Amino acid sequence: MDIDKKILIAPSILSADMAHLADEIKAIESAGADWVHVDVMDGRFVPNITIGIPVVASIKPCTKLPLDVHLMILEPERYIQQFAEAGATHISFHTEATQHVYSTLKAVRNAGCKSGVALCPATPIQILENILETIDFIVIMTVEPGFGGQKFIPEMLQKIKAVRRLIEKHSLPVDIQVDGGIKKDTIGPVVRAGGNVFVSGSGVFNSVGPTESIRALREAAKSY
Repeated sequence: MDIDKKILIAPSILSADMAHLADEIKAIESAGADWVHVDVMDGRFVPNITIGIPVVASIKPCTKLPLDVHLMILEPERYIQQFAEAGATHISFHTEATQHVYSTLKAVRNAGCKSGVALCPATPIQILENILETIDFIVIMTVEPGFGGQKFIPEMLQKIKAVRRLIEKHSLPVDIQVDGGIKKDTIGPVVRAGGNVFVSGSGVFNSVGPTESIRALREAAKSY
């Protein structure tokens, strides 16, 4: 597959200037981002509290890019329809946060969104075995969820490789999204391990600006 078509960059607005969020989103769209990643945290599943349904609804008119909503909340099944109606195109949730993984995945697809599951660093990949047919993308957390700006956990490279092997074993068109510590010096090894969708917050919204940051990420990905 053409590397330019395979690699997708999804800047996380968790690291954006919230006082100028519409402008920040327009900037990453102009810079060549593929998705807008929206981290939703409830202060229960993770210690931090971020944004919710009203913000997703308000940013939807600001961009033509897909809105990739990552639910770091307990009982995500309660909110799938609301986030879909607010404008989410992709919804992922944590397998650790619900007892109803399969039905929640079905609810995401029934709401017209791409369905994803996220795995914390210590969560084994065996949970994926019986739900792969209902998944469009898998989010491998390479930091502990809850806060931006953390350092990439290198041991997660083996986990990414194992998930890629599992997907190929079943010959399914499932993307591997990698979330946490993605910068120009970490994206290359993750591409080699099998990741193809990259969430980057502080790696995009930094002093050099999104245009240079996204270009640097793509160039580093191509080098592998």
